[in-house]
Amino acid sequence: MSETISCRQTLAVTSHRILASDLNEHETVYGGALLSLLDGTASISASRFARSQCVTAALDQVNFIKPFVLNDSLCIESYVTGHGKRSLEVFVKVIGEHLDTGERFLGMTAFLTFVVLDKQVILPELSAETLEEKSLCADFQKREAYRRQKIAEQKKLQASLSLDFPWQS
Repeated sequence: MSETISCRQTLAVTSHRILASDLNEHETVYGGALLSLLDGTASISASRFARSQCVTAALDQVNFIKPFVLNDSLCIESYVTGHGKRSLEVFVKVIGEHLDTGERFLGMTAFLTFVVLDKQVILPELSAETLEEKSLCADFQKREAYRRQKIAEQKKLQASLSLDFPWQS
């Protein structure tokens, strides 16, 4: 019988204060830096679930909802919301806080797919407890089917791409 792990057991939380060095020319957090932070936090959730080395395979449904500015803080929360045989999905939400007022806001959400490197690993069952977890886990199969469709389309596109450097002809 397979072990069962709750979404809560895969929860990873990181917090960061926004400094001037984090900002882009629009005086908001640079999106690429934020994606790097997300990937790092989500990888902890993936490892807590698989108890094995995992690699990021995809980052999708990235929604930048509200920008983070100087002196805000951001709290990244991630947890596993579904899995296949060797892949697993991690949901990430980023909650911002205006430190001067204490006002909190949803700044970003995303889903990341990780793949377990060790083909011998058997992933545990996943259980959801909170309303949020149940809602996200219930829609995992729909998101997975959509991802598979997009992967097939991407393979067709990749087959038609040139690998020549146009400036060297």
